[in-house]
Amino acid sequence: MTAGTHPSAAGSLNRVALTATAHCLTGCAVGEVLGLVIGTALGWSTWPTIALAVALAFLFGYSFTLVPLVRAGLALAVAVPIALAADTVSIAVMEIVDNAVVLLVPGAMDAGLADALFWGSLALALGCAFLAAFPVNRWLIARGRGHAVAHAHHSHH
Repeated sequence: MTAGTHPSAAGSLNRVALTATAHCLTGCAVGEVLGLVIGTALGWSTWPTIALAVALAFLFGYSFTLVPLVRAGLALAVAVPIALAADTVSIAVMEIVDNAVVLLVPGAMDAGLADALFWGSLALALGCAFLAAFPVNRWLIARGRGHAVAHAHHSHH
């Protein structure tokens, strides 16, 4: 907590950051899991599999923010920049950490879909990504950036 921050304000900030990070993790996890499953099932090598997983993580991460904005009445041309502003840093942090962890777990990228190592390393990586992204999201939200940008538009519609 920063000097002069009221404890209830810090608690509220933590709750918003926790929710934003969980929201971001959900989109990233869907894309990440789907990408790793597709790449592994197709027998792709490490880098094409990771590239697909990262691309899908960004796609799903942005979509999980974009769809509610459009449903709230924002035009797509207005909603897209908001989703990009809300999620880019958080998704990037999650993807860097997530993929670094999977790459560091011995044998994880060579494990098959039926192997506990595949799913265990993925769960560990997503947990580490959440822990890395939470303080980033908290910092951004405290400054009116990140998910605070999207939340401001949800409350107006």
